[in-house]
Amino acid sequence: MSISLTMEIMQAAAATAIKIGAPILILSLIIGLVIAVFQAATQIHEQTLTFVPKLFITAIILIMAGPWMMEVMADFTYYIFELMLTVH
Repeated sequence: MSISLTMEIMQAAAATAIKIGAPILILSLIIGLVIAVFQAATQIHEQTLTFVPKLFITAIILIMAGPWMMEVMADFTYYIFELMLTVH
């Protein structure tokens, strides 16, 4: 296995991880920012006020985007197995 092939695999793995993690992380960040602004405006500083909405948003995103995430992971897995067949 050459260094270029190893770098290609690492690049594909990083791109797959970003594709899968980005929707959850971005929406959690947005929800956290909105709640932080709300807390600053109302001076309510309750820790669970940020945790519970993030938990619900994460669950909703996993339910809605779960099939797409599994498809991305399956494509990456097929890619790895195809490379295993070609590398001697």
